[in-house]
Amino acid sequence: MFEWSETDEMIRESVRAFIDKEVRPHIDELEHGELPPYDIMRTLFSQFGLDVMAGEAVDKMLAKEQARAARIAAGEPAPEKPDKKSASNPLAAQGSMAAVLVSELTGVTLGSVAAVGVSLGLGAATIAARGTLAQKQRWLKDIVTLKKVAAWAITEPDSGSDAFGGMKTYVRRDGEDYILNGQKTFITNGPFADTVVVYAKLDEGDGGDKRDRKVLTFVLDKGMEGFTQGKPFKKMGMHSSPTGELFFDNVRLSKDRLLGETEDHQGGDGRESARASFIVERVGCAILSMGIINECHRLCIEYAKSRKLWGQEIGRFQLVQLKLAEMEIARLNVENMVFRALESSAAGKMPTLAQASAMKLYSTRAATDVAMEAVQLFGGNGYMAEYRVEQLARDAKSLMIYAGSNEIQVTHVAKGLLAQ
Repeated sequence: MFEWSETDEMIRESVRAFIDKEVRPHIDELEHGELPPYDIMRTLFSQFGLDVMAGEAVDKMLAKEQARAARIAAGEPAPEKPDKKSASNPLAAQGSMAAVLVSELTGVTLGSVAAVGVSLGLGAATIAARGTLAQKQRWLKDIVTLKKVAAWAITEPDSGSDAFGGMKTYVRRDGEDYILNGQKTFITNGPFADTVVVYAKLDEGDGGDKRDRKVLTFVLDKGMEGFTQGKPFKKMGMHSSPTGELFFDNVRLSKDRLLGETEDHQGGDGRESARASFIVERVGCAILSMGIINECHRLCIEYAKSRKLWGQEIGRFQLVQLKLAEMEIARLNVENMVFRALESSAAGKMPTLAQASAMKLYSTRAATDVAMEAVQLFGGNGYMAEYRVEQLARDAKSLMIYAGSNEIQVTHVAKGLLAQ
């Protein structure tokens, strides 16, 4: 894949029309945190038929799994296992369309995209990849159709990039149940989530090294006794993405809330599912970065053609041209990264963690550089909210921290190279 198809470009125009009608009129409310993004995104899903598409994909997947389970129970030969790629991402077959939709929205409201992206790409995907048939039937369809919003909770106040080693949230067995205690922070959708995927260490009371304890994955629902969702944080950027803390005070969890309903999941413990999610999240950061770069690129070209100084358009000045040229280089490089990821995904080959980290490291750095240069190109106007590039600069910077800081990406890339 080296360019967008005619269908992709048609989708782009349709998304832009939706943004102009449904999103831009509410930008101030979204940016001030007065309006959670979920209803606007539900309208998007409804108008583009994404809710129906995702719901039908899940129904089809679950029907196949149910039929397979029935044949196994009857002692008949089991049919081929469900496609893990489609199970973890019901919209995987529409990769380029999704990338166009996401990147266009990102240029206007990154936070809204992040909120839905975490709900689908991390919350729903983890349940789809690790849940039993009954668990998928219980939670999956409501999430992928946006009827309900999911959060994915791994980060803690004292762990940061040391997500597993520093994890203090724990569960203890209590008969057939588990008791959950601890705290999570910087959780996207945390304040409003209906469903929360939570990672916690198993405390077996043996006094062993806490860093090496098994990590289990549970699904919680809003309103459970002992489960508290904190208020949204005030942030530098991504204001339309509600982010907050989660608190667990002796939350009783029945075994049907343990993903896979076993502590010995055949795909490994919770660390393995989290690492798979890291890959998806970091590739997604490249698409988000592309959206910010595209919007900065568009706004700067328009401004360079219309803004006049000393009797001529500023686009005639060589230093302004240099800024535009470097933005174009960044745009091409990140777009090509996205094209490669889409092509690989279509072929059923996911990037390694090192490759995904390299994509995240480069693209988010490029987006931040482009956005800061856009502010500079606009001069004093660029520092004013009404010209929008200041929002893009704030949003872009968050991507260098989001989904694992860029410093930790360096470590993952280097480890991948040295392991060869």
